[in-house]
Amino acid sequence: MALAGFAAGWIDAVVGGGGLIQLPALLIGFPQASPVQLLATNKLGSICGTTTSSITYFRRVRPDLRTALPMAGFAFAGSLGGAAIGSVIPRAAFNPMILIVLVAVGGYTLAKPSMGRVAALRFTGRRHHVVAGVVGFAIGVYDGALGPGTGSFLVFALVGLLGYGFLQASAKAKIANLTTNLAALLVFIPQGAVLWQVGLVMGACNVLGSYLGARAAVRWGDGFVRVVFVVLVTAFTLKIGYDTLAQLEG
Repeated sequence: MALAGFAAGWIDAVVGGGGLIQLPALLIGFPQASPVQLLATNKLGSICGTTTSSITYFRRVRPDLRTALPMAGFAFAGSLGGAAIGSVIPRAAFNPMILIVLVAVGGYTLAKPSMGRVAALRFTGRRHHVVAGVVGFAIGVYDGALGPGTGSFLVFALVGLLGYGFLQASAKAKIANLTTNLAALLVFIPQGAVLWQVGLVMGACNVLGSYLGARAAVRWGDGFVRVVFVVLVTAFTLKIGYDTLAQLEG
């Protein structure tokens, strides 16, 4: 669990998606735990790392808070709703939808090599903030209900829809992801769903991974984040594609 927490923190800080390491590790390590316990414990580990990477990005990248904070607010509200309904939505139904999104995300990123290398904002003024708010709310709902890949979806939306460079997108995504984790925990903790000892061990290792990952992203810039993004999306696509096929065959 400690190794999973460290790896998840590093990847999540660079481009998002650490939950796709932590959650499978929890599923394997604690097969008797309920789904809500696994989701809640994953959130506890994740929020430790996203707090660290958010602070690191803020100090070194200085993201525009006029976009980041409203987006984070909508993401927080979405995650509250997602966590509240997460226990009644069959999680197996998400796999095919996530797979379609990942294929589209990976294909679009590969088809546009220049995407994310420099900022070229597509909207201005109120329209820019409306799009950011809608993105934050929609992905927040997903994060509260299920979660894995949230950081990657936030990064892609900020790059592909709004036109940010990968580094600025990662910085803003971390702030939004921090609020979605917090909102989900506000729902899960009163239910007694968190496995505290496990979550705190993963959280401590997530902090170290997030700190090193954020520093690596800031040091090596947009090109480095883009490469990690493409590799990660490819890995996620293969994994979720395999899970979807296994689900259909079962």
